[in-house]
Amino acid sequence: MDRVFRMLAFWTGIFTVMFYVGEMEAMVYLFLAQTIFFLGVGYLNLSERMYMYLFAAYCTVFFIGFTFYTNFVLVPGFGH
Repeated sequence: MDRVFRMLAFWTGIFTVMFYVGEMEAMVYLFLAQTIFFLGVGYLNLSERMYMYLFAAYCTVFFIGFTFYTNFVLVPGFGH
């Protein structure tokens, strides 16, 4: 299970580089934080149950944040 978190760190790292190249600074910082989190947790050698609890907590925080953003921050049809 620790390898799954290291794989997630790899892919969020790839997205971090892509956002950096695309000059999307806010997304760079967000994905860099996720990369550091996943990489750090990937080397803790926790039990599989604890990894599942951490992933469930991560998903919960993500879905709450995404729902808040799409409902209260994002303005539909207003693009740059």
